[in-house]
Amino acid sequence: QVQVAESGGGLVQPGGSLRLSCAASGSGSRLWVNIMEWYRQVQGKERELVARYTKTGGAAVQDPVRGRFTISTEGAENTVVYLQMNDLRPEDTAVYYCRANVYTFSTGSNYYWGEGTLVTVSS
Repeated sequence: QVQVAESGGGLVQPGGSLRLSCAASGSGSRLWVNIMEWYRQVQGKERELVARYTKTGGAAVQDPVRGRFTISTEGAENTVVYLQMNDLRPEDTAVYYCRANVYTFSTGSNYYWGEGTLVTVSS
């Protein structure tokens, strides 16, 4: 069983910073993480990709947040990913979700979503 969990959301003033964390874990299973992604969703709108880290291609950040957000991973297995968000703006307010592409011997390769963490940018 693979779990993906985010943390680090909260309320921040415009211009401030937050760092989100996401960890992929397996209960009793060895896992290999190929892709870790951050999405965000505003109520009533579609979920949009914010940043992606792939084992083969490295890090990539989407245009709306490029220069302000950075994605990075920790550990040789890339099971932990961070989203450093600087110079936050009210339009960055959203629920941020982590998605991981994980391979295990028992389940093969699948995508798993976390439950999301709310980021609110407001004065």
